[in-house]
Amino acid sequence: MLNSRQRAQLRAMANDMETILQVGKGGINENTVKQVSDALEARELIKLRILETCPTSVRETADSLAESTQSDVVQVIGTRFILYKESKNNKTIKLVK
Repeated sequence: MLNSRQRAQLRAMANDMETILQVGKGGINENTVKQVSDALEARELIKLRILETCPTSVRETADSLAESTQSDVVQVIGTRFILYKESKNNKTIKLVK
């Protein structure tokens, strides 16, 4: 679980990041979860976008993907959200405690 200081640090890091994945009318499926999991393992911090055709809300989608990938939702704003998962092998982000 992230504290508010860590969330602020991650939000600042994600500010200039490009969205790397989009969730559309198919919603969340095994393929989406696999892509998100692989992206989190490689980058630790990713930004995703929900298209208007997605059957669930942005918050529901973010929470569902976070649960499926054992990651944390850093921020949900508009149609975008940020996920973070500390990588065991490829640790690049050092969070303030």
